[in-house]
Amino acid sequence: MTKLENATVEIVEDRTLSDNWYHLRKVTFDYTGSGGQTNRLEREVYDRGNGATILLFDPQRQVVILVRQFRMPAYVNGHSGWLIETPAGLLDGDHPEEAIRREAVEETGYEVRHVRFLFECFMSPGAVTERVHFFYAPVDITHRVNDGGGLDEEHEDIEVLEIPLDEALAMIGTGEICDGKTIMLLQWAALNRATLSA
Repeated sequence: MTKLENATVEIVEDRTLSDNWYHLRKVTFDYTGSGGQTNRLEREVYDRGNGATILLFDPQRQVVILVRQFRMPAYVNGHSGWLIETPAGLLDGDHPEEAIRREAVEETGYEVRHVRFLFECFMSPGAVTERVHFFYAPVDITHRVNDGGGLDEEHEDIEVLEIPLDEALAMIGTGEICDGKTIMLLQWAALNRATLSA
């Protein structure tokens, strides 16, 4: 048992601050640390549900299929707001693989066939509850069943990009790609390049 395994958490109050687009809560809790001292702490927790993302790679053309869309939080933090990303979305009650198959075709027009689960992680555990499931799928041009671009009823305005893998990796260094999940999947691709057609 490690030192931190002796720590305990007891929730005192879990209050909803906002239940608009997503769910913002203020959690008050007693934290007894590894040294035995108890402190009452408060944290705001943003619950937007869990999500999934996928790296679509065409091994014949050596391109990754990415999307560009506007993100308000990036915009208000000094960015143009137009982020280049891997296709992604919330699970909305679906199994992660079902959700990412849906999101891939909605956003890119590519219908994925052989999906491989890679890993899952918390992207911003200091404030956000979301756990993201990461996937990979090889595709080719025959898998494109529509133009993608997102759903009109959700006011999505998504541009589909087909970028050579080496160019996409270089775009991390220039800052053109600065989305965390996308960087993780591109780095995974660089490390596993020999097996990307599987």
